[in-house]
Amino acid sequence: MGLISDLRVLYQMALRPVRGKTHASRMENFYGGQAADYDTFRKRLLKGREELWQQLGGNEGEVWLDMGGGTGANLENFGESIGKLKKVYVVDLAGSLLKMAEQRAVSHGWSNVAVAEVDATQFVPEEQQVDVITFSYSLTMIPDWFAAIRHAHTLLKPGGRIGVVDFYVSRKHPDEGFRKHGWPTRSFWPVWFASDNVFPSPDHVPYLHRLFDPVFFDERKTRLPWFPIPFFKTPYYLFVGKKAGD
Repeated sequence: MGLISDLRVLYQMALRPVRGKTHASRMENFYGGQAADYDTFRKRLLKGREELWQQLGGNEGEVWLDMGGGTGANLENFGESIGKLKKVYVVDLAGSLLKMAEQRAVSHGWSNVAVAEVDATQFVPEEQQVDVITFSYSLTMIPDWFAAIRHAHTLLKPGGRIGVVDFYVSRKHPDEGFRKHGWPTRSFWPVWFASDNVFPSPDHVPYLHRLFDPVFFDERKTRLPWFPIPFFKTPYYLFVGKKAGD
C-alpha cells in the first residue's frame, strides 16, 4: 500500500495539471486527489517540522495560529501539551485537507482546535491577536507571501513568536552570515517546484530577519523522496523570531 500511495501522490504532484481560476480553486484542485495520502508522503518530504515546534514551545493559555495548516498533522507535534493551549486555529484554503484536520481533532479529543477555510492574508481570529503563528511549508504556496508575513506581524501580540520552515533558495549575493547557493541550485529548484505552484524565494529569509527579532535560524538541505538525482538536495530553513515589544 505504501508504494501505491506514493504513486498516487507523485501522479498528482508531477503529472496531473493544476487547474483553477483562483488560488483557492487551484489549491483544492491540487490537494483534493491526494488528501488521504498527504500525511504519509509529506512526512518524508517535509523536514524540520518537529524541531520547529520544539524550538517554539507552547505555554499554557496561549493562542496558536497555523497558517496553511492543511490536515492538522503539525498539531501532533504538541503531544499532550496541546491541551494546555487556549486555542489552536488551522487555517487553509484546501477544504479537503481541512476535513482531515477536523477528523484528526475529533479523534484526539482536541476541543480547543478550530479550522478556518480562508486566505492566510485575511484571517483574523476572534481573539484579534495571538501568541504564536506558524508557516510550515506553506509560505512558498502563498502568492502574496509578503502580505502574509505582514499580516502575521499584525496578528501577533508584542513579544509573540513566529515560526517558519520551508524550501528556499539564497540570493545571488546574500548578506554576510547567510548561506550562498550556487547557480544550479538557485536556477533549478524554483523551476522544479513551480509546476506545483510552490515558489522557493530568495527573499523570504531576509525579510523575516528584517521584520522579526531572530531567536533561532538554521539553513539545511534534504533529499526529496523519489527524486531521480540522489546527490542533488533541496535547501530548506527553520526560522523562529519574536515581534518586538516584550
